[in-house]
Amino acid sequence: MPSLILYDLLRLRSEVFVVEQNCVFQDIDRQDMDAHHLLGYNEAGELAAYARLFDAGKCYEEASIGRVIVAQPFRRYSLGRELMRQALAHSDALFGPQANKIGAQQHLERFYNEFGYEQCGPMYVEDGIPHIPMRRA
Repeated sequence: MPSLILYDLLRLRSEVFVVEQNCVFQDIDRQDMDAHHLLGYNEAGELAAYARLFDAGKCYEEASIGRVIVAQPFRRYSLGRELMRQALAHSDALFGPQANKIGAQQHLERFYNEFGYEQCGPMYVEDGIPHIPMRRA
C-alpha cells in the first residue's frame, strides 16, 4: 500500500474515531495487515470514505466489515450508504457471498438495519462507546 494512501486512511480514522468521538484507543491494531481496504476519494483527491473488509475467520466466523467511516464534510451526501453498498459488494466479490458480522456503534443500529443487519447479541462497551454485535445472513 503506497504510503500516501496509508497516511490518508490513518489520518481519517484518527480524525473521526479518536478526535471527533473523543475516544482514546489504539486504532492501529494489527488487523489492518489482514484487511482489504476500501477507499473512496473525491475529485480533489481527498479521502471521503473508508472501510476495511475481512474474510471469515479473521475477526469473526463470518466475513466482516469494520472502521466504516465518512469524513465530516462529506456526510450530507449519503456516502455512508454508498460506502456500505460498495463494501458489501466488494466483500461478496472477494470472499464469496456469505454471512457478515459487525461490531456496530449502538447509535447506528437503524443505519445497519437498512442493509439487512440484525442485532445478534447483547450490547457491550468498547473503548467507552456502546456497541452491539450485528449479523447479516
